Amino acid sequence: MKKKYLAIIFLLFLWLLSCSPKAIQKNSTPTIKEKTSQPSAKKVVLGVEIFLQSYKNLVANKRVGLLTNPSGVNSQLQSTADLLASDPDINLTALFGPEHGIRGAIYAGEKVEDEIDPHTGVPVFSLYGKYRKPTAKMLENVDVILVDIQDIGLRGYTYIYTMAKVMEAAAEFDKQVIVLDRPNPIGGEMVEGNLVEAGFESFVGLYPIPYRYGMTIGELALLFNKQFGINSKLKVIPMKGWTREMLWDQTGLLWVPTSPHVPHWETVLYMGATGTFGELRVLSEGVGYTSPFELVGAPWIDGYRLAEALNKLNLPGVIFRPLYFKPYYATYKGEVCQGVQLHITDPSVFNSYKTGLYIMQTVIKLYPEHDLFAYPRRVSMFNKVMGCDWIMKDLQQGRSVEEISRKWQKDLKKFLKIRKQFLLY
Repeated sequence: MKKKYLAIIFLLFLWLLSCSPKAIQKNSTPTIKEKTSQPSAKKVVLGVEIFLQSYKNLVANKRVGLLTNPSGVNSQLQSTADLLASDPDINLTALFGPEHGIRGAIYAGEKVEDEIDPHTGVPVFSLYGKYRKPTAKMLENVDVILVDIQDIGLRGYTYIYTMAKVMEAAAEFDKQVIVLDRPNPIGGEMVEGNLVEAGFESFVGLYPIPYRYGMTIGELALLFNKQFGINSKLKVIPMKGWTREMLWDQTGLLWVPTSPHVPHWETVLYMGATGTFGELRVLSEGVGYTSPFELVGAPWIDGYRLAEALNKLNLPGVIFRPLYFKPYYATYKGEVCQGVQLHITDPSVFNSYKTGLYIMQTVIKLYPEHDLFAYPRRVSMFNKVMGCDWIMKDLQQGRSVEEISRKWQKDLKKFLKIRKQFLLY
């Protein structure tokens, strides 16, 4: 009997040994959390990193200007402005700031002033204040202008037009432009929407390109330079490891907010749907609340009714959840709103631009007494963002989204042919 007890105790000891934390860690399958928390095995090498490794000779003995903002960083989140300023081989003489300013602290649409950058001591010239294009005075101490700024892949974002104006000035004053390429956070394959039409050009749509163009900022610079006759002395430093199907979370890179209301890369996907009608100030798009661009609502909306109507459309890659929220600022500040939160289930099939049109169409049908186009000044801005006024008119007249989208297919096909010439990846 004693031997039997000893055998049982020995077997229990072996069992406990096999259940030790190390054994469990070795033999068990990682949890989902453990898998998703692992760093990406493949990391994109940014244009700025390749430039500093292999192309500093392009600026040897030259005075260097830099168009950037907080999104201009390397993979270690070191600021490009700081890296250039501290590099003994580079003579950084000027910084150029777009909308939101060189350090990204200014609210959307507010004018930005010239200053001296407090960290580097380099003069900062605002390109979103009195001037949108560098002047001769701004460029008198510059031979070459580097561009390192994170684009988001949507036509209405002003940074790409600031880049274009820098290229125009460079052509006019015989300066060189070097664009340090960066990923398109929402990928380089899907292209959506109508093109900007003559008479609707603005700083949220300067050239006839689709709302979502599926190009990197470097590819876009090449397109602008040749297709739209800028003709600057342009060089693009490509990335390594980026492929067109990649979304930001597949790049191995950390996201830096590109502006105050784009805290996460996923925000850009939502912005493609709601950033257009947010200009009308009749619907809240979540700006002023904790989830910018993810929400649609107003005090007069029944969230359950709107969610039911939108979910019945079975739009690809998105579902709508009813919710209540109270904006802290912006549209409907301090008022309790009802509406929906967009939940993107599959970014690869989510058509953001058409989803935005479906949302507007549904709200118009459910709430005809609330005119989305009630404020003429806001309608003018909306039409600039849309690149035309016929979409607004078609929505007012009750035309379907499918009817509306068919109208831009011919122009879109032409653009896709042109676009192919400038793709680097």
